[in-house]
Amino acid sequence: MKTLTALFTASIIGMTASIAHARDLGPDEALRLRDAGTIVSLEKLNATALTKHTGATITETELEEEYGKYIYQVELRDPQGIDWGLELDAVSGQILKDHQDT
Repeated sequence: MKTLTALFTASIIGMTASIAHARDLGPDEALRLRDAGTIVSLEKLNATALTKHTGATITETELEEEYGKYIYQVELRDPQGIDWGLELDAVSGQILKDHQDT
């Protein structure tokens, strides 16, 4: 029983630690970061994502801070109905990941 309790406690601590490394940023904080010149405007990041998938529609966006970096996540649906997920470095505007959602 002690082993099971220890294992459960360790898994809870591990999950909490991973959650602490990524946090969602709200619109007010995003505007503050943009106005300070820390991140690229969300409009420019959206434009970058749309150039990668011409004709696509943005379905969801999210700005997060992960391990001290600002990451902009964009969900897209292309004209063929395929969903795509992109991650961009919000400071440089560089595309970090571009994958088809399954």
